[in-house]
Amino acid sequence: MSVTVLPIAPRPDGGLASHLSVHKSGGRDRWSEPLTAPPEDPVQATWGLLQEVLDPEIPISLPELGLIYGVEWEGGVARVRLTFTATACPCMEFIREDITDRLEAESWIDAVEIIEVWDPPWTSERITPEGRAKLRRLGVSA
Repeated sequence: MSVTVLPIAPRPDGGLASHLSVHKSGGRDRWSEPLTAPPEDPVQATWGLLQEVLDPEIPISLPELGLIYGVEWEGGVARVRLTFTATACPCMEFIREDITDRLEAESWIDAVEIIEVWDPPWTSERITPEGRAKLRRLGVSA
């Protein structure tokens, strides 16, 4: 029996950046560089950053899927009100890590608090028109 050993290609990014956790889900390869100065409107800027965090199973942002119920910012702490599509969603921890890692990459965010919200429950009605258009392009109806 012969064994074929495949070469390991070098990673173009050299591995994970020090501020990232253990995986590259959630569109991490498409995240923008951290802002060079604190934004005038931290809440709006936080919403913008969350647009970069993708669902690990489909390449749609968490706000487009309607998973973000709200954002608050106070004294360097970003609070994100988050829900999931189901209580047994297998990607819950990945999503929490992706949100935290993306936001904590910003020098003006000292801490991230994720508040899980189950009421009202998520339904497909929460998907934004932009999210629906992206899902249609992927062949998914919602």
